[in-house]
Amino acid sequence: MNIALWIVQGVLALLFMLAGSMKAFQYEKAKAAMPWVKDSSKGLVTFIGVSELLGGLALVIPFAMGILPSLTPIAAIALAVVMLLAAFFHLKRKEYQGAGVNVILLAFAVFVAIGRL
Repeated sequence: MNIALWIVQGVLALLFMLAGSMKAFQYEKAKAAMPWVKDSSKGLVTFIGVSELLGGLALVIPFAMGILPSLTPIAAIALAVVMLLAAFFHLKRKEYQGAGVNVILLAFAVFVAIGRL
């Protein structure tokens, strides 16, 4: 089970850090890649990006370093909430594929949170 948790943590961390860094630091690229970014303020997109980037780091670093490992499930829960809100946002915009991706990431984040509590 520990190996499965590490794999999911690593994949989630990578996905959140990549997506978060694009939203936080490459706004124009994010605007071209994601249709919802055009309808949102730059400040909101940057805030979401920084949150995802820090959340991705917090999925791995605290538990791997043994320094405040309780931060890992907290980060997983926080990212699950972000994905839940993102799924509702995409459903409201009738972007069903985006909502589906959010639900999958939500499920993996919940798996990490439960597994690391």
